Amino acid sequence: MTRPIPPPIVISHLDAQRIEALLDSPQADVLDTRALEAELDRAERVAPAAMPADVVSMNSTVRIRDENNGNTRDITLVYPREANGDPGRVSVLAPIGSALLGLRVGATIDWPLPGGRSTRLTVVALDYQPEAAGDLHR
Repeated sequence: MTRPIPPPIVISHLDAQRIEALLDSPQADVLDTRALEAELDRAERVAPAAMPADVVSMNSTVRIRDENNGNTRDITLVYPREANGDPGRVSVLAPIGSALLGLRVGATIDWPLPGGRSTRLTVVALDYQPEAAGDLHR
């Protein structure tokens, strides 16, 4: 079975720089970050002011649907130090966080999970995006 082609992604230069610094930190050494690194490599990078308003960026609040079970949930994509164990705040280093980064509303992505499992997520809505709100350097 062939693996589906992932949808194109867009990331701001600022988010990419911060995530790359995070990936170089000791905190990331204990995690499997290969999928996130691959996403950064394939992403179209834009200036924060040029970020399309329908794209999930860092600190965005988004509604996602798990296509495996139909459940929806609202999450905010954050840096690890901001997750604080709150289920509504998902770290970009977590598999679901890595999967969502750079996706447009309506996009669906298949993503590997620990233990050989996988998930299929769809971005249903983007309730808040910092760039669209004028918070370009948050």
